[in-house]
Amino acid sequence: MAVVLTEKQKQSPLYKYYELPIDPVPQDVAEKIMAMSYDDAEGMAYEDINKMFDDGYLNCEFGLFSNPDGGCMLSNLTDMPGVTAEMFDWWFAWHGLDTMRYIIWDKDDHYYCQTQNVEQALDDSLSLRERFWNTEHEVKEGLLDGDDPIPVRLKFVPPTVVGFDPEKLKDFKGTIICTPGPAIMIHFLRPTANGSELRTRFFMGYMSTPNGVIRVPEFPRIDGMGRALLMHNVKEFTHLAKILPDVYNEFKDDWKVGLN
Repeated sequence: MAVVLTEKQKQSPLYKYYELPIDPVPQDVAEKIMAMSYDDAEGMAYEDINKMFDDGYLNCEFGLFSNPDGGCMLSNLTDMPGVTAEMFDWWFAWHGLDTMRYIIWDKDDHYYCQTQNVEQALDDSLSLRERFWNTEHEVKEGLLDGDDPIPVRLKFVPPTVVGFDPEKLKDFKGTIICTPGPAIMIHFLRPTANGSELRTRFFMGYMSTPNGVIRVPEFPRIDGMGRALLMHNVKEFTHLAKILPDVYNEFKDDWKVGLN
C-alpha cells in the first residue's frame, strides 16, 4: 500500500510521479530470492571490490552469499536504460532535501528522508558528488510492503574511503555511491550501450574505518533480513530506473522544489 501523503505533498509538482504504478518484484525473481540457492564459493571477498572495475561480470552479480568470516554479501544487478552517471549523482545529491522526492522513488516503502547537511546539498559551487559526499541522511523505510518503517541513518562517503583504488577511479566513466557500514553499501553504476547498469553490493557485517575495513561480529547474517533487503533493492532500483531520466530532465536545475 502506498505511503499516505499530506495535503501539501499532494500539491507538489512531483505528485504525478507518485501516481505512476510501481511494479512488484517479478515472481521468478522473488522465487529465486526465497530459494536461497546460491553457491557461497561464487561470492566475493571484500578485499576484491576493485575487481568490479574489470570488464564483464562476476559470478556474484545477484544473490546472497555467506563469507568464511561469518559476514555476508548481498548483490543485485539493475539495467538502467537512459540513465547516466550524472543523473545518478544528481539523484543522491537532490533527493535527500525533501521527503516527497524519496517517496516517489518507492511509494510503497519509503516514508521519510532528510539530509542533515542542507547547506552542502544546496551549494552550487560544489560538484554533484561533493554535494553528498560526507553527508548524512535520516531515513525511514520498510523493506517489504506492509512493514512498519524503521529508522536508518546513512552516511555517504567518497569511494576511496571504502577501499576503491584512486588510480582506477581516475579513468572510470561511471559513478560509485557508498556508505561505510556496519553494512557497507556500494552502488556501482557503469555505462552501457543504452544507458547504465547498476551493480549493488551490501557487505553485511563490515565497517570501513581509518585503519581499513573491519568485521562487525555483532552484526550477524540474518537470512530473513537479507531476503527482504534484496527484494526491496530489486523493487526500488527497477522503479528508479524507470523514472529517473524524466525527473532529472524536469528538475535538474530546481533544487528547491517542495522546500517552500
